[in-house]
Amino acid sequence: MQIDDLLQCLDLEQTEPTVFRGQCGNAGWRRVFGGLVVAQALVAMSRTAGSIQPHSLHGYFILPGDPAHPISYHVDVLRNGKSFATRRCGAVQNGHVIFSALASFQKEEPGLDHHLPIPNVALPEDLPGETEIEAQYGDLLPKSLRLWFNAKKHPIETKFVDVSRFIDRRKRQPIQYIWFRAAGRLPDDPAIHRAVLAYMSDLTLLDTALVAHGQTVFDAGLQAASLDHALWFHRPFRADEWLLYAQDSPTSSGARGLTRGLIYTREGQLAASAAQEGLIRQHGLKRR
Repeated sequence: MQIDDLLQCLDLEQTEPTVFRGQCGNAGWRRVFGGLVVAQALVAMSRTAGSIQPHSLHGYFILPGDPAHPISYHVDVLRNGKSFATRRCGAVQNGHVIFSALASFQKEEPGLDHHLPIPNVALPEDLPGETEIEAQYGDLLPKSLRLWFNAKKHPIETKFVDVSRFIDRRKRQPIQYIWFRAAGRLPDDPAIHRAVLAYMSDLTLLDTALVAHGQTVFDAGLQAASLDHALWFHRPFRADEWLLYAQDSPTSSGARGLTRGLIYTREGQLAASAAQEGLIRQHGLKRR
């Protein structure tokens, strides 16, 4: 999938006043990428909220999606208040709900303002891209990661601040930093940038829980899947300009990992935050 394909997937078809259909656009995958479902659900709920903008979304992944079939997004209008509006959305495929979400919208208003400073890390132009990483490390990289690097052009461009964890599998503090942006110029509509950021926010986040254990989501013998996803929008941004995703993982237990992320603009403004719990099950371990 390229960036134009992603934008086409995010341009949902309205089939009823509060029902929308989205294409998956990633045929050949075993399941639909969770970030795409989050982004499409956000688009569907936003389409029913008029000019008021979303500030938070909370969702649960219930079943894996089938890339071969479209997804229907059924939106319930729960509230239209003076300052806030609330929407609920169920993503339905083949007669089953595969994702359920709530989103809150707020009319813009002034207020107190502060945020944590952006971490002091290398800038994206000083970091190697995927081609340079593969050329430097070659077979030392996990096979699945090499296949990812060699795949067709991705809709999102990423740069890891530190790729050594893929080479040296020692246990580390569960923290990682990644720069990312849309791999192409986007329209100026802020709703499109929010939807693309929602898509991007699911990239690499769960993998942070594995840093503490010297493993990655690319490892064989490990089942990793997002269980839920939360996203908050704080300040204006462009998803086609470099954004720093500062991620950490406070804990993992019971075959689940909790991960968090702060998303900063190049200028150091905190644009959005994300949190996710995911399944990180090791094959061969006996289930209780």
